[in-house]
Amino acid sequence: MNIFDIDHLELFVGDAQQAAYYYGSAFGLEAAGRGGPETGLMDQRSLLMAQGEVRLVLTSGLAAEHNAVSYVQRHGDGVAVVAMRVDDVAECFAELVSRGAAPVSPPRSFTDGTSSVTFADVGGFGDVVHRLVQREGDSFLPGPIEMLEREPNEHPMFSRIDHLAICVPAGKLQATSDFYQEVYGFAEIFTEYIEVAGQGMNSVVVQSPSGGVTFTLIEPDVERRPGQIDDFLQWHAGAGVQHIALITDDIVSAVDHLGARGVRFLSTPDAYYRTLEQRVGHVDASVADLARLGILVDRDHWGQLLQIFTESTHVRRTLFLEVIERRGARTFGSGNIRALYEAKEREMVHAPTPMAADPDPEPMEV
Repeated sequence: MNIFDIDHLELFVGDAQQAAYYYGSAFGLEAAGRGGPETGLMDQRSLLMAQGEVRLVLTSGLAAEHNAVSYVQRHGDGVAVVAMRVDDVAECFAELVSRGAAPVSPPRSFTDGTSSVTFADVGGFGDVVHRLVQREGDSFLPGPIEMLEREPNEHPMFSRIDHLAICVPAGKLQATSDFYQEVYGFAEIFTEYIEVAGQGMNSVVVQSPSGGVTFTLIEPDVERRPGQIDDFLQWHAGAGVQHIALITDDIVSAVDHLGARGVRFLSTPDAYYRTLEQRVGHVDASVADLARLGILVDRDHWGQLLQIFTESTHVRRTLFLEVIERRGARTFGSGNIRALYEAKEREMVHAPTPMAADPDPEPMEV
């Protein structure tokens, strides 16, 4: 069983066309495919947005019984499917199920004569499932998703998905990590406890043997003051993807372009930059530009990491994006967690009152 990388993410959203407009106009993703009643998907509307190797499928249910409808009602817009590219879907599906993964849908294949794809779905975390994908040719999903003619951007801002940050309820962190190690064959590569302003959280990073799929798992410390992780879990009604980290080769240029497109980022105190190079060493970028844009910098044994987080545009203040540039660094910016927490705390002051949620909801039927 070989899991290579993240093939795509499928987001269940209230309005796929509106979401596609947002990801296109704000982040420069291109409309690459579409599916709906005209392609045989009678109960849903799906739009494929792409840039580099980043592919997002935005799906809205057209019938009350579609999974996307109940997902959005419970969680709001969010990541419902994390698709992973594998070498043999049938073999991988059978092995994962034998190891304890819940079977959601068995292997099935589509072809258009020039391209083919085989995929199957198995259980992941919370209400999120994993789609195993094996493809040949250029079509994304021959048949259900009709590819659109386009000229891909020769200089995309983003090249691929670096990692996903996943919030899990208190007491579920180690069990979730063990699940990915024992069932999916991932390795636990990083652990940390972080305390900020009376709040606390535990973090574990699990990664596929290929290094192509990385999940940062986070749980709140309930013995400390409630904070943004608690808010996410309440507003999202359980475990889910808190943010998607996208890799760029030039974060200063990318953030400048995104800002011009109207993307808003979490702010960083000016004091953060006064001792920046004392903390992380020389940065091969203008500190004035980093401060102007609010870009954070961290260092590990292998190099530097530059990162910034967008404000959430969701009414529940849940899912947001991270823009990240790796200059050799292999870790995830734990040195910047304090700055992120402080920025998110400022954002939460203006957030809506959280909706009541079942503290221990039953899994949604898929």
